[in-house]
Amino acid sequence: MAVALKAGAKLKSAVCDTQLMVVKAPAGEYDIRCGGVDMLAGTATAPEGAQLDPAQAGGTLIGKRYVDAEEKVELLCTKGGKGSVVLNGVAMEIKQAKQLPSSD
Repeated sequence: MAVALKAGAKLKSAVCDTQLMVVKAPAGEYDIRCGGVDMLAGTATAPEGAQLDPAQAGGTLIGKRYVDAEEKVELLCTKGGKGSVVLNGVAMEIKQAKQLPSSD
């Protein structure tokens, strides 16, 4: 199910404890999943019988930022869980820290 993302929106997994907050996302619709199941927005409830897909159980880490390959979409993990985050069929990666210039 595709959803429109906007900065500040909160998402939660239907199959694990993962919770995310949208940091940035260009206008448009996105298919975002955690643990192989669509993420839930706001107060939505999980579909009955939803289970974590073992192939999508890489986990999320609290406090880490997850980005797509082009770093156009950025999500902050506010609560970690067992499911992996996938955007439009591609796994999201932890955002790497930028290299600071030397202070020589």
